[in-house]
Amino acid sequence: MSGKTTGKVLSVEECMEDAELLKALSNPTRLSIINHLLMNKCNVVAIETSLGVKQSNVSRHLFVLKSAGIVEGKRDGNEIYYEVISQKVIKLIELLLSFKT
Repeated sequence: MSGKTTGKVLSVEECMEDAELLKALSNPTRLSIINHLLMNKCNVVAIETSLGVKQSNVSRHLFVLKSAGIVEGKRDGNEIYYEVISQKVIKLIELLLSFKT
């Protein structure tokens, strides 16, 4: 099997970090939330309505994504609006989408 690489060998720590990031992305609901947030910032209610997922599940998945440094919530009055902040995840999603064409 022949393949091209970037020529960089990842350290054990880098592999562990990447594995944790991929673990956070490994759930279909979380991927849907990320995809939705890449289209527009929104709050839990908007995600719940758009994806048809219960509010408690949305909150649980957002907690995982926040803990992994993928999304961030910003308060606007009584609402918290979430957005994707990880450039690595944005690039990964763009790469995944490029295979869908």
